[in-house]
Amino acid sequence: MQPQSSRSAITIHWVSPLPPAETDIAHYTARILPALSARAEVVLWTNALEWDVSLERHCTVRHFDPDTILPRDFTTARRGAGPEVVFIHIGNSWVYHAGFLRLAQRIPSVVVLHDLAIQELMIEAVEYNEWEAARYLAGMEKWYGAEGLQIGKACLAKDKKGADLSGVMPGYELAMEKALSILTHTSPAQSIVQARLPELTCHLLPLPFEIGPVPMRAQMSTGPLRLLQFGWIGPNRRLEQVLEALAQMPKDFDFRLDVMGKIWNPAVIQSKLVELNLVDRVHLHGFVSELTLEDALRQADLVLNLRHPSMGEASGSQLRIWNAGAPAAVTRLGWYAELPENVAYFVDLEEEVEQLHALFSTLAADRRAGAEIGAAGRAYFEAHHDPDTYAEEIVKIARQSAEKDNQTLARSLSAQYSLKR
Repeated sequence: MQPQSSRSAITIHWVSPLPPAETDIAHYTARILPALSARAEVVLWTNALEWDVSLERHCTVRHFDPDTILPRDFTTARRGAGPEVVFIHIGNSWVYHAGFLRLAQRIPSVVVLHDLAIQELMIEAVEYNEWEAARYLAGMEKWYGAEGLQIGKACLAKDKKGADLSGVMPGYELAMEKALSILTHTSPAQSIVQARLPELTCHLLPLPFEIGPVPMRAQMSTGPLRLLQFGWIGPNRRLEQVLEALAQMPKDFDFRLDVMGKIWNPAVIQSKLVELNLVDRVHLHGFVSELTLEDALRQADLVLNLRHPSMGEASGSQLRIWNAGAPAAVTRLGWYAELPENVAYFVDLEEEVEQLHALFSTLAADRRAGAEIGAAGRAYFEAHHDPDTYAEEIVKIARQSAEKDNQTLARSLSAQYSLKR
């Protein structure tokens, strides 16, 4: 598709983490950028001090201060003269999204919800002086009443954990102060948001991922069973429970578990490895390069991608797994519960240990047992997660939201004029 003329093209101001930020949302932005920039003028905005300069082959990149930038500053940065709209990406890491949260409360935008449960983002943003406690507590009271206010205070005092609130007080509502519309990546998330915020349009698009060449698997026929877990690993990623399940396997079960990515509290996991006598079998790598991760995925007999609690968010990690043609174990909850039965190994929370034990034993007996699952996952991925389709839909959402923003402004000006008369 050829780019539209600069005058007719819509401008999309894309406020997102950018590579080399150690979050999959940054990689998601990089993956869709070629397709999106072919269909609209894109300006990437970041409050980080560095970014991958290769992004500038596709569009303009601008640094900004989320507390001082004004709508006219966005307009000044673009080249075109068509409609424009801001997209703000909200995840659950205060490191990458605290400033974006503050911006979303000031500037009309399309809010892209990568996580509905953002209590940890908000609580830690307050803890690290990236957000005002008063604003957090006011939002908790507004959306969850007197109980929300008391629980918010308990969270700030560290008497309660934000992760424990995901099912009852997820917190995404606090990011909707100025939302023109909302974009989610799963139908469970869309249903939750629509029921809670019926006055806002909530769009649904499958999370995109660049479809790579047909994967070349590199599993070993002998040696330890190769297990892998990767990504941002918080308590809900079930790593502690996986370790306990592995520790209960028979002594002759030979395995190696590689954990690649940032762990919310490495000391907790290191202590657990010592306690369970797994230090020699579980290897904590921290954040690794794309090439290292791709190589690990090719060799993996099973990738562990369990999650609980889940608020229905899509998994960029699962798309990467499917792209590699690797079999994965997932918890039958949220987005995963709506997937076809043949694209992953499903684990029921109530029987997690027993089902993991059975799966480990099956794969240890036959390394090729997961090949069919891996191939079916790859086929499903190719059919549903194409970046070109996603980019086309983003442009449609942008045009609809820009029109809504203009209508809102017109009503506001009309009301002000009427008051003056």
